[in-house]
Amino acid sequence: MKKFILSLLAIGLFSFVYSQEAKLEELSEVVVEAVNYKYLNTTDNKAAAVPVKMLERKAAAYDVTTKDYYQDNYDYYSVSFVIPDGKLVAVYGPDGKILRTIEKFTNIQLPDAVRTALQDRFPSWEIVKDVYRIRYEDRKGALKNYKVKLQNGDKTMRVMMSEEGEFL
Repeated sequence: MKKFILSLLAIGLFSFVYSQEAKLEELSEVVVEAVNYKYLNTTDNKAAAVPVKMLERKAAAYDVTTKDYYQDNYDYYSVSFVIPDGKLVAVYGPDGKILRTIEKFTNIQLPDAVRTALQDRFPSWEIVKDVYRIRYEDRKGALKNYKVKLQNGDKTMRVMMSEEGEFL
């Protein structure tokens, strides 16, 4: 029995010597292009709420050139991205680059600069509703503003602000 177990052990150890040989294969080059980097850099806001960042990244990563409906002879493609907190409509060129967007988000968390400016100027008012709008154009950049509805008792007021907390 000892000889049988030792012979099985020896066969098991020596069988690893004749295992597979590693074949070296050279892979083709992969080119990674960031087509919509300009859009992400322009609309990037460190203080933006999570839904805003998520939808903007989704729109930037969307590749219209790989879809079934894509054809070279069209000048642009409009694609809508919708979540419960907001909506983003992006217009893509024939090369897949974002030409312009319209974005609207409701009742998201306001940046600290906007909240502090509102508390300083209207201390006894409370925020009832807010709308964050972004308009991006490839040549002009991004225009971002907040429309905030304030309430104090039975009085209401609407205020428009920039993302830096400046009143418009």
